[in-house]
Amino acid sequence: MDFLWTPHRFSGGLLALDVANSVILRATPERSIDRFEHADGLAAFASAATTLCAEPLPTRLLMPPADRAAFLALREAIDRYFRQRVEGADDAGLLADLLDAAARTLRLSPNGADLGASTARSALRLAARADDGRLKICANCGWLFFDRSKNRSRAWCDMTVCGNRRKASRHYRRAKDGGAA
Repeated sequence: MDFLWTPHRFSGGLLALDVANSVILRATPERSIDRFEHADGLAAFASAATTLCAEPLPTRLLMPPADRAAFLALREAIDRYFRQRVEGADDAGLLADLLDAAARTLRLSPNGADLGASTARSALRLAARADDGRLKICANCGWLFFDRSKNRSRAWCDMTVCGNRRKASRHYRRAKDGGAA
């Protein structure tokens, strides 16, 4: 199945979060879709990330990651650790898993310019940040995102997709119930 990496797919705001968000409908395993299931999905992501990711990246990310299994383990460690961090839990084991996965990915990177190494560095920078309330989970799709708004008030990863869907759904429910203005 062909898939386009659009700006919406990079609404996490940081490479590590965009990589974690590559699993669509993660919370619903029977419906979830792994966009990195095939190697060509990884290559397309790396190519699109150089222009669409909000985080500065090398002009060209080398593909594939040095070790695909290590990269996918890093992606899962990123998702588990940052999701629990947003939810207010403090699990040192998940942090250790993230650090181990990042270290393994960096050790396997031949020159540090591949997608895996760039993702590991992005995750480590984010993990080192103090919790300032900017890391969030989208109220619509469940993706992780970094809130860059001045007042930290974003509720959706992307207003043009998730925000509009939530607002349209709310409007539809009010209209259906007879309470729409």
